[in-house]
Amino acid sequence: MSDHPAYEEHHRQISEGWIRAAIFGVSDGLVTNTSFMLGFAGASPGHNVVRLAGVAALIAGGFSMGSGEYLSMRAQKELLEYEINVERRSIEEDPEQERHELREMFINRGIDFELADRLSVDLMRDPELALQTHVREELGVDPSATGSPWAAAVSSLGAFAIGAFVPLLPWLWSSTGNEVWWSVGFAGVASAGVGGAIGSFTRRGTIKWSARQMVVTGLAAVVTFVVGRLVGTH
Repeated sequence: MSDHPAYEEHHRQISEGWIRAAIFGVSDGLVTNTSFMLGFAGASPGHNVVRLAGVAALIAGGFSMGSGEYLSMRAQKELLEYEINVERRSIEEDPEQERHELREMFINRGIDFELADRLSVDLMRDPELALQTHVREELGVDPSATGSPWAAAVSSLGAFAIGAFVPLLPWLWSSTGNEVWWSVGFAGVASAGVGGAIGSFTRRGTIKWSARQMVVTGLAAVVTFVVGRLVGTH
């Protein structure tokens, strides 16, 4: 009997659409509203105008992100469900043909003919297990994890709003004329935090992702500020 404790492999649940939507949403909200507000600030239209622009961008951008995620996830989910039902009907109406398809899939993966044939027979004895195998092999998805459109929409809207609120915050409580620098500072710190969180989540390096997020946010802000300065309010 081995003295070593049994090794248990743990994986995080990353297939749900809301995780991707939340990560993309907070990053997009931060970059979009930082650059949007600094573009307005570059034209020097006045404190109230910049603040109004930031609030409008937060609301409009959040609902745009949420509705876009909902519609795209809903379309994807319905398409996958349709294809799964097509596969289910094929298994019910022509099980022998579906068994041959399973056998060919296993052979293409390097399994010898006899074992592939035996596996296909065993799988077809359980229609649901056969369906899951067909869907995974042919569509590349888990039929039990097609994602939630509402979860993706809500997480995207909320995450965008959080990211967009960061550069707006100084314009809500200050009118000293230093709001641009406060926005830049807040956005820089938030960018480093968001990038670090993504790097930690993906295990690809927090420093690299922090730097990447800061560069993207900074580049977008600089470009829009310069354009706003050049165009002006006239």
